[in-house]
Amino acid sequence: MNTDILIIGAGVAGLFTALKLAPRPVTIVTARPLGKGGSTPWAQGGMAAAIGEDDTANLHFADTMNAGDGLVDPEAASLLVDGGMAAVEDLTRFGVHFDHDDRGVLLLGREAAHCRNRIVHATGDRAGAAIMAALTKSAHAASHITILEKIVVEDLLTDDHGAVAGVLAYDIVKGMRVQICASETVLATGGLGGLYAVTTNPIPAQGHGLAFAARAGAIIRDPEFIQFHPTALDVGVDPAPLATEALRGDGAVLVNSDSKRFMENYHKALELAPRDVVARAVEAERLAGRSVFLDARDAIGDAFPVSFPTVFSACQKAGIDPRTELMPVAPAAHYHMGGVFTDLDGRSSLDGLWAVSEVASSGVHGANRLASNSLLEAVVFSGRIADSLREIDVNTRPNPTAPEDRLLLASTPAEPAAMKTLRVAMSKGCALIRTKDSLHRVIATIDELNAYEGMTSGLKSALISAELIAQGALAREESRGAHYRSDFPQTDEEPCHTEICATANTDFDWDEEEE
Repeated sequence: MNTDILIIGAGVAGLFTALKLAPRPVTIVTARPLGKGGSTPWAQGGMAAAIGEDDTANLHFADTMNAGDGLVDPEAASLLVDGGMAAVEDLTRFGVHFDHDDRGVLLLGREAAHCRNRIVHATGDRAGAAIMAALTKSAHAASHITILEKIVVEDLLTDDHGAVAGVLAYDIVKGMRVQICASETVLATGGLGGLYAVTTNPIPAQGHGLAFAARAGAIIRDPEFIQFHPTALDVGVDPAPLATEALRGDGAVLVNSDSKRFMENYHKALELAPRDVVARAVEAERLAGRSVFLDARDAIGDAFPVSFPTVFSACQKAGIDPRTELMPVAPAAHYHMGGVFTDLDGRSSLDGLWAVSEVASSGVHGANRLASNSLLEAVVFSGRIADSLREIDVNTRPNPTAPEDRLLLASTPAEPAAMKTLRVAMSKGCALIRTKDSLHRVIATIDELNAYEGMTSGLKSALISAELIAQGALAREESRGAHYRSDFPQTDEEPCHTEICATANTDFDWDEEEE
């Protein structure tokens, strides 16, 4: 099959890019039925947008820069925050119904490290699901969009000049590998929380898109920065249900098993401190032998089922009534700030390859994402990619080919036992608190799994992404944002990015570049 523009992934970023490309024809490939997979439907918090009467883009910019701990690109952040109102208007035109008060004014919530109420919600804590439902309906109705469902992408095709020329994929229905050739390919594959034993992401979110780009030779930036959400429900479910930060924005507090509120010992902003601070505080309490709970009884109380229906449902399934009981919580892998290095229009370092949202490193998150900036990034930067691609000349890519070693592997997901070994190793050695020794143990596990007799296409991609994270964390001998090395607890005076690019033999070369 041939197409001019190919989008891999059908979350908010993939669908919004496709919709904004109109009337230019575009093809979307997705492993699951449209609207049924990915992380977007799970997003509870909402989308940050500086649209309140007491708010400005400059204030949102300052909060974004502060959260990113020295590694946010100011130009990228400026584009992000300036796009807040347009993002709300665009999504509204595509059928998203944001929450309003009785006067018709948008309801705005507060989340960690924001100085103003600026989080727009849809159906309470169901923002992701509401946005996905609207975009899915619009995509199905759009005549310029071709949707290919139940297609699992395994790797990128490259041409004689090293440009990306489409994808090697597995057609689940036909039970066979196929090549989809394209002039321009957009990665919108999401994150990699599924590499960890405790995550809020869908388990298949294992960073495959990141691995595809790395193997093709794209520059990968700052892979070590993983944001851990401090309040995943600790109820023995995999993946862990999320207790959205909006609960703390509405006044819920963290207490330990001694019934003491403890955040005052860690940060002046208490429960609304930056996510990395709150997550490490929760972990510190747990390591000290004290369980941690989120208490929303006074702050939310009887309003819980209406205001936070997703969390309420998850609690009910676990036998907890959050109106009258404490919710047990623990940190969980949640969001990847690093990714495929792109310019401000979404172009990667490889001709023919673009990346957007969580799989990309666009410069807006730095070392630590500001809460609810991710949905805004997906909309703003998807629009920028669409604007660029709409006018681009089509190039025929000569002799698209897939990597030979990929063709030798079975077109199946990672073998469960091997994947469990990797997830446990990542959670033990490359999570909230890292050391040289813990990271070397993770890398040793990855090396052992690379020799696994049952190697599959899915496992290979997961191992590549895991190694990118671990090697990046090993190379960064400081603590910054979401990356904490207990053997290097200080933050370097000069902020530097980590960059990695595959060499001809698929080994990785590392470099650090000052911001």
